Amino acid sequence: MRVTICIGSACHLKGSRDIIAQLQTLVKENHLEDKVDLNGSFCCGDCVNGVCVTVEGQLYSLKPEDTKEFFDKEIMGRL
Repeated sequence: MRVTICIGSACHLKGSRDIIAQLQTLVKENHLEDKVDLNGSFCCGDCVNGVCVTVEGQLYSLKPEDTKEFFDKEIMGRL
């Protein structure tokens, strides 16, 4: 599963670094290193709503405090 987190300037200011750190921890804690491929990208075009994160090409807007819920629903829910 390919998960891409925007690291462009607007998303960086909205907490993309925190989201990346949380996702890295969650992937490791759940032993999903061989199933989840975390990537960075620059502007996805929807930075008004939050940090842009795509899962298999589907775009989401996240806040750092929503990362665990997002992981459980959109990543664990697809595995």
